[in-house]
Amino acid sequence: MDMRTPLGKVRGLGSAKSGTEHFWKVRTTSVALVPLLLFYLGFLVMYAGRPYADVISALSNPFIATINALTIIASIVHMRLGMEEILQDYIHSEKMKLALLILNSFFSLLVGGLCLFAALKIAF
Repeated sequence: MDMRTPLGKVRGLGSAKSGTEHFWKVRTTSVALVPLLLFYLGFLVMYAGRPYADVISALSNPFIATINALTIIASIVHMRLGMEEILQDYIHSEKMKLALLILNSFFSLLVGGLCLFAALKIAF
């Protein structure tokens, strides 16, 4: 039994077949961020008020630097996916939506690149 309207059948509009993938990417990054951010809360508590050199020394530890990079990547991907969902839901002009989706991708790439550069500069 087909639930689409006759106009929907003629136009062939329906599911884009990517909703489930998008859903799981958002959920996966959310779950990944929970332990990563809990680690950072602990790190902040441990190093609050400590001298600059101690904090930089701790951040240059390979384990901490890896956690730092993973947190940055997961956060940026989660941010991009969340904003993409908001833009698709609330922007109705197709040209504006396309422009904002492109800007969202470039902004995420720029912020992620700058954050990873800073983390790698501290690590090395």
